[in-house]
Amino acid sequence: MRSDNRNLEATSTVSRRPALRSTQAGATSRWLLKKLYEGAGRPPVRLSLWDGTEIGVPDRAALARARIHNLGTLLRLLAHPDLYFGEAYMGGELDVEGDLVAFLEAIYRARAPFRGKGFRNRFADGVLRRRRSNTLDGARSNIHHHYDLGNDFYQLWLDRETMQYTCAYFPKLDATLEEAQVAKLDHVCRKLQLQPGDTVVEAGCGWGGLARHMARHYGVRVRAFNISREQLQFARERARAEGLEGRIEYIEDDYRNVSGDCDVFVSVGMLEHVGTEHYPDMAEVIDRVLRPDGRGLIHSIGRNRAMGPMNAWIDKRIFPGAYPPSLREMLGIFEHRDLSVLDVENLRLHYAATLRHWLQRYERNADRVREMFDERFVRAWRLYLCGSIAAFNTGQLQLFQVVFNRATCNALPPTREQVYRAEGRG
Repeated sequence: MRSDNRNLEATSTVSRRPALRSTQAGATSRWLLKKLYEGAGRPPVRLSLWDGTEIGVPDRAALARARIHNLGTLLRLLAHPDLYFGEAYMGGELDVEGDLVAFLEAIYRARAPFRGKGFRNRFADGVLRRRRSNTLDGARSNIHHHYDLGNDFYQLWLDRETMQYTCAYFPKLDATLEEAQVAKLDHVCRKLQLQPGDTVVEAGCGWGGLARHMARHYGVRVRAFNISREQLQFARERARAEGLEGRIEYIEDDYRNVSGDCDVFVSVGMLEHVGTEHYPDMAEVIDRVLRPDGRGLIHSIGRNRAMGPMNAWIDKRIFPGAYPPSLREMLGIFEHRDLSVLDVENLRLHYAATLRHWLQRYERNADRVREMFDERFVRAWRLYLCGSIAAFNTGQLQLFQVVFNRATCNALPPTREQVYRAEGRG
């Protein structure tokens, strides 16, 4: 009888072990989820696990809910959230229910007081940054990764008029994307005081829209440099079709190899891909080519203060080698070559509006993008566009336009009237 009782007790103990392990695992995952939520700054969202465990503000106050589908994803998020949130979302191991932009804005705002990176994030970012430096060879590889995905892909969601993949300018809140991108081009040209017969060097010309606009509407001659073959092929074909090949030369080469001289130097959306370690190269190029009475403009995504490498996931999957400078870092380009800064404008909210237009068009064409690539790509670029909107809306990213000239040049307009005149150009 005692033997039977011992066997019964042993059997009962064994039967309780899976339940005990399950309880312990549940308690551990709840503790880890709490640490993740607290590390994110306790944002007004809800976080949910695969077993139904949740944490966050009440449902009625939550802007959105993130569902984490397995323990491995939870552990990776705790180890390096800047990298693995994107990896998990891209791979379907994490889903966001509700407005993805609102969710990301809530995270960014909650984390704002704690923007310093922990050791693991700094270490991982440093490894990624060393691997993706913008040397002559590295820059070509980095640009190919992002800009040579195919012109057909970008034509699905950029403006049809000029194929601009940079911040638009909205003189009216209800302007279409096409209207706002043309307004941006005129805004840049007026700041540069373009005159018929001017010679222009453009560093990083994208699909060539600014060069064509300057040549057609302002009567200038342009040499435009780019290292993306896909973009240059499109630009050359469009210039031929529009009868502008005699006024524009699209050159496949790095900005560091620009030669000759010019009245105007302009770079829109390229400085983000240069890297602060190569700013002396940029300064040397400007100083080498700009005539004594020359003027220039650099348009770049930036940040309010120097913060080290960009988000690790963006660097890995979207923009390898990218670095948005602080204004102080950007101005170093001009200080060391005795160039005078004439005007600084921040178009941060214009970029948020631009991105909303891009996201709407991207989502309308998501099925086509899926056919061209795959579901992981669709989710990755959705996250990139939504995250960029959130970053500009919350002030994590800025958009700087800096106008400059030679320190000895006194040929300056007395006011900004020419920039904001009612007519679009002239």
